Formats: sequence, C-alpha cells, structure tokens
Amino acid sequence: MAYDILVTGGAGYLGSTLVPSLLAAGHRVTVLDSFMFRQISLNHVCSDPKFNVVKGDIRVEGTLAPLLKKADIVIPLAALVGAPMCNADPIGAKTINHDAILLMLRLASRNQRILMPTTNSAYGTGDANNFCTEESPLRPISIYAKEKVAIEGELMQRENAISFRLATVFGMSPRMRIDLLVNDFVHRAVHDRFVVLFEGDFKRNYIHVRDVARVFQHGIENFEAMRGQIYNVGLSEANVSKRELCQHIQKQLPDFVFLDAPVGKDPDQRNYVVSNAKLERTGFKTAVTLDAGIAELIKGFTMVKNTVHGNV
Repeated sequence: MAYDILVTGGAGYLGSTLVPSLLAAGHRVTVLDSFMFRQISLNHVCSDPKFNVVKGDIRVEGTLAPLLKKADIVIPLAALVGAPMCNADPIGAKTINHDAILLMLRLASRNQRILMPTTNSAYGTGDANNFCTEESPLRPISIYAKEKVAIEGELMQRENAISFRLATVFGMSPRMRIDLLVNDFVHRAVHDRFVVLFEGDFKRNYIHVRDVARVFQHGIENFEAMRGQIYNVGLSEANVSKRELCQHIQKQLPDFVFLDAPVGKDPDQRNYVVSNAKLERTGFKTAVTLDAGIAELIKGFTMVKNTVHGNV
C-alpha cells in the first residue's frame, strides 16, 4: 500500500538514503528541510513525480501544519544531531530537537502514524557487562541524548508511534557525515593511516545507514504489530570496542596503525552492549555487515578528502 509520507530533515545523512527507498517502494514523499548545510543530496530524486520538497523550518507552525495535514505517516528526522553540535548550539538543540517535536506531536492527529529515530546513546555508560535491552534504565550523558529521551517519553504516549533507538550509524550517504565514529576512523585510516584511541575498550553498537532506511520500511509494512513500542536498531554482531573496530579496519588497510593514548579521557563516555533481539523477533534482519560497510567507506573516502562533510 502506498502512503503520503512527510519526512522532516529529509535531505540529511539518514534522509537522503531513506527518501529514495521510500519513493522506490511507491510512496509519495514530501521533504521539509532547512538545507542548513547547503546540501544537494536529493538532486537525484527530483525527477520523480511522487517527490515534493519544501524549504522551511520545522519550528514554524505555519510551515509545518499544512504539510502535516496531508500526511498518513510522519518520519521526523530533522534535528541537530550529535553531542558536539548540540553543545555548540544548545538553544538550537532544544528548539529543534525538543520544542519542534512537541509542536509536531500536538498538531498531528491520533490517526497519523509516527516513526521516529531516537538513540541508544541514552543507555549512557557502565562496566564491560553493561548489557542493554529496551527495558534498561536510561542514563543519557549528552544534551542530544537527554533531549531524545524526553521526546521519546512524549512520543510513546501515542498509540500510533514507533521509536527506533538507533545504534551509531555508519556508511556512505549522499549527504555524508565524517564525524560519526566508524566513518571518522575509516577516514583517518585512509588519509592519515593512524588513530589515537582514548579508552579503546569502550564498546558501542553500530548500524549501516541503508539498514536504517530498511528498518523504517519494515516499520511501515508491519506497523499494526509494532506500534506503541520501542526497538533497539543495530547490528547484533557489531557490539564492538573502539580497538576491535580498528582491527576490523586494519584487515582491509594493513598499514593502518592505532595506538592507545597513555593519558586522557574520551568526552563521549558511552560504553554498552545492546540487544537487538526484540526487533529481530519482528522479522527484521540487517543486510550490511560492519566489514562490508568499511569496504564501502574506503572507496568513498578515496573520493572524499575534506572534512566539510560533517555536523561539526
């Protein structure tokens, strides 16, 4: 069945991979984006008559309200993403990541379906056995994670909503981000040939950007069974430490060197192992392995040599 889908922030890292896949599935897609990064990541779908684009700010009710009225499904991707960007603009983070989503939830009808990405960074930090399920306590560290936790609580007051707690995303996308951990390490491996690790034993979970697009499709197709629930979204075989991630990269780039810093702390204190079993029980299977994503990034970074592709 084809739906009218509103994707806010649809020209971003996730959206520029998701929107073409939604169009290919036959849906009618409207993107609302401020194009704050001057990105041209949706050029390749402008020829599709099912695609519509609006340049605007999700914080402006007069812009958002008429677009919401036409939508069967809303996928709110617009956000200031990541701890460094939110720390640099805490007012923007609150008004975009929190206030604008509350506005959207207030304007949306109870019949409209909302599929929203949140973050598994909300699990915070713990010891090496910090195994997390959707029922685990949340200990958000960053402004970004704290705002996402607050919004998820509001979102789950609705019956017609799904929250996807995304692992750290990686992979090539038309609107590239180099500041994400796997992308950053592979970029350094390609261009610098080395990386210095702070707290290299810290673990987190990862997910390829195309699998994120697939999980939204999966949520749309299985909405009645999945609605009203929170799901961790990650590669179950990729609960790896920073040092193990470097070893994966080194398998493909043998002259890559990684060293443990003798002093210092990583400002991002996330350290956890995440269970994705609940999502997998709905029939979802990831398609892109960590190693396949690294191979893709190596090819991509042969072409991308500057760091304008990021959120910081």
